[in-house]
Amino acid sequence: MLDDDGIRTLLSDARTIALVGASDRPDRASWGVMAFLQRQGYRVIPVNPQITGEHLHGEFVFRDLSQIGEPIDIVDIFRNSAAAGDAVDQAIAAGAKAVWLQLGVVNADAAARAEAAGLKVVMDRCPKIEIPRLGVAAVG
Repeated sequence: MLDDDGIRTLLSDARTIALVGASDRPDRASWGVMAFLQRQGYRVIPVNPQITGEHLHGEFVFRDLSQIGEPIDIVDIFRNSAAAGDAVDQAIAAGAKAVWLQLGVVNADAAARAEAAGLKVVMDRCPKIEIPRLGVAAVG
């Protein structure tokens, strides 16, 4: 798993983030994090089978990662710890460069699978907190 320097580099180099567990409800953390990441200049692609085909913050919502069909730098996972494993496996299959498990999402087995497949892993952290804490400049 990445340390602060690794997280800073990951966030600085990334351009496209797929957000698994995106919500259309403004009271949900994933809704606010997606908007924050967009304001930082990232392209954020929402993934949620329950609202597939809708638009969220101006982006089409996909059913799963396999539908996206373009390179993904980071898969940001807003699922519970048990369900995160499936999202990690999808990220590996989709050729993502990294997986980011949100605050409170801990799945050591899934993290190990991702690392074994060559993906960078961040676990139990939030980019909305890490970007200002680490002084990551807006993507542009």
